[in-house]
Amino acid sequence: MNELEKLKKIVAESDNIVFFGGAGVSTESGIPDFRSVDGLYSQEYDFPPETILSAKFFKTKTAEFFKFYKNKMVARDVKPNAAHIALAKLEREKKLRAVITQNIDGLHQAAGSENVLELHGSVHRNFCSHCKKTHALETIFDSEIPQCECGGIIRPDVVLYGEQLDDAILARATKYVADADVLIVGGTSLRVYPAAGLIFHYRGEKLVLINNSETNFDDRVNLLLRTSIGFALGQV
Repeated sequence: MNELEKLKKIVAESDNIVFFGGAGVSTESGIPDFRSVDGLYSQEYDFPPETILSAKFFKTKTAEFFKFYKNKMVARDVKPNAAHIALAKLEREKKLRAVITQNIDGLHQAAGSENVLELHGSVHRNFCSHCKKTHALETIFDSEIPQCECGGIIRPDVVLYGEQLDDAILARATKYVADADVLIVGGTSLRVYPAAGLIFHYRGEKLVLINNSETNFDDRVNLLLRTSIGFALGQV
């Protein structure tokens, strides 16, 4: 039995699956990740992406933040790929309990997934830094620095570098992972904490890792598939 057949068997036999994914889940939709050869870290900017996407940079160089954010972080014309669609199907079949994602693109919801825990927020939610009024995504494209009617700056509801994850969402994600029969991890380097630390809360013996590149957890999983996540999940 090869790895793909083992994955099919694991999925077929479980109704308590949790999926934890990162940027690699969305690259097949045309959204670049940070650490690949063609990712944002390999491109040239006046400042590295981690600096631009920080809370400090947002406050001190707001116009430059929004220029980068709108050009590189918001993909308005992308569609869900085979991985997103497969996960939504597993949820409809009552096999998948939750999708936990580091992505901010909203593609899981666009594919039909309902129980999505967005660890790093979403580009589709925006709010006024002053009065907290919510604003649609298109609002941030209205001007160089988007402003609310009250005069406050509108910011995306995403976790910037230097900010903490939402404790309630992290707690829910931790419980889902701890209670899961099967944990499928895909499209993530497992380098970004505290998100990557979720894997330590899994207590089962069906830890599946689907990733094109090596991670520090490769020798700790029960099943490793070195392939496209869209291809692998599309087969189950």
